[in-house]
Amino acid sequence: MAYLVRLMDRALRDLGYIYREIEAENRATAHRWFNGLADAIQGLENQPLRGHVTSESEQHRQLLYGRGRNAYRIIYQTVVRHRVVNVVHIRHGARKKFDPDQED
Repeated sequence: MAYLVRLMDRALRDLGYIYREIEAENRATAHRWFNGLADAIQGLENQPLRGHVTSESEQHRQLLYGRGRNAYRIIYQTVVRHRVVNVVHIRHGARKKFDPDQED
C-alpha cells in the first residue's frame, strides 16, 4: 500500500522560491527541474525510507535531487504508523544545515 506524500507549507514556499529563481534564468530549465523534482518526491510514495537520515535530526531523512552545484536536498519525515511522508523542506545542497525547529 502506497504512502500519502504531503508537502508542508515550508516546502511549498521553498519550491516556489527555487522555481522562480531558476525560471528567471531559463523557463524551459525551470519546467524540467520542477517535473524531475516532482517525480523524485512522488517516488517516496512507494519507497518512503529510501533516503538517508539527516545529520541534523534522526527524525528526518533526505533525498538528493540533481548533481553537483545543482543538487537539492528534499528533507522529509516518514510516519510509518500512518503511512504518510511529510516533505518539510527543499533546499539547495550548498546552504547551511537544516534546522528542523526553525521556520525560514
